[in-house]
Amino acid sequence: MLEHFVRNIGGIGIYGMVSLLLFFAVFVGVLIRVCRLRRSDLEAAARLPLEQTADKPAQTEDES
Repeated sequence: MLEHFVRNIGGIGIYGMVSLLLFFAVFVGVLIRVCRLRRSDLEAAARLPLEQTADKPAQTEDES
């Protein structure tokens, strides 16, 4: 039933092309952003979960 309606809609082929172009543009944008990151920023982000804040002491396995 849905196939019947989809086949009769004129110009529906353009939606597939637009969605593909939109996906490609977002993918390329993310790729460019990742390539432009500085190594120091990446290293800081990698250490982020391991850093301790001053207001919260480190929790050991015995305390959990």
